[in-house]
Amino acid sequence: MIIQASAPTRIDLAGGTVDIWPLYLFHPGAKTLNLAISLTANCKLIPREDNIVSIESKDTNTFVETTLDKLSTTSELELLVKIVDFFKPQTGLTLITECSAPAGSGLGGSSTLDIAVCGALNHFTKRNCSKTEILTIAKNLETQVIRVPAGDQDYYPAMYGGANVMHLNVEGIKREALEVDLAKLEDHLVLCYTGKPHFSGTNNWEITKNHIDGNKTIFALFDRIRDITSEMRKALISNNLTEVANLLNQEWETRKELAPGVSTPKIEELIGEAKSKGALAAKVCGAGGGGCVTFLTPPDKKLEVSQAISQAGGQVLDFHLVKQGLQIKEIA
Repeated sequence: MIIQASAPTRIDLAGGTVDIWPLYLFHPGAKTLNLAISLTANCKLIPREDNIVSIESKDTNTFVETTLDKLSTTSELELLVKIVDFFKPQTGLTLITECSAPAGSGLGGSSTLDIAVCGALNHFTKRNCSKTEILTIAKNLETQVIRVPAGDQDYYPAMYGGANVMHLNVEGIKREALEVDLAKLEDHLVLCYTGKPHFSGTNNWEITKNHIDGNKTIFALFDRIRDITSEMRKALISNNLTEVANLLNQEWETRKELAPGVSTPKIEELIGEAKSKGALAAKVCGAGGGGCVTFLTPPDKKLEVSQAISQAGGQVLDFHLVKQGLQIKEIA
């Protein structure tokens, strides 16, 4: 028996960084809005009859082999090792992982892979964790690895798919599945990889520290991002893509004020070239500093916009918006 698991990465439209605990607790009504996309994180789990744990990451071209009793002292591929160790399988296994999103893309690839591997191990060990429990486990294990607070938003599209609003409340996070025309929205989106990976922990941790230290400017910017996200939710529900574009631009301009390095000359060049060919709006995915940029553009301008991005050195990514989240299947 082989267990295969896959989960979608995401494009975040508004409200990122506000999803980091405990920051959203200081901004009542905080929300994060994102879309699941077809660039998936995948894993294959093959049971063994011994106590050997063999893990291969195709993305990093890294391989580690250890035993069940030595997982806690194995430092390579730390997140994958921690997940296996947490679920405490009774036999050895071979785990092979791969993500179709570029490394450091800002599309939540590591968190998505986290969900896929947790899902596969939960299935393999018959632990019967609920979706909510898997979300919590995945986030906490990743936080242990990156050693700074992890945001919540990336785990939800990976688990559920579709268009999501995460309502960030004192009583917890409530996911709202947005009823939007995904095909129509997809027709207006272009996704570009800048060619430079980013590490979300860096920008987000600096912003988090400034917020906790009482920086009034950061606090006001978070309030503005919260309000923009609320308005974007309404615009998407009413299918007002002109207003979505307006709000996407506002979110990006606000986000650039959060910390130095959120934008870069290359990002600004790509956005400028895309807008010169008809793109209506753009913002980085994730924490910025590299990774991917999302563009909202009229469907009849997508080709011109994509060509301009490519000529400026960006890599236009082929993707679809997807309704399905985590998928697990057994192969005999």
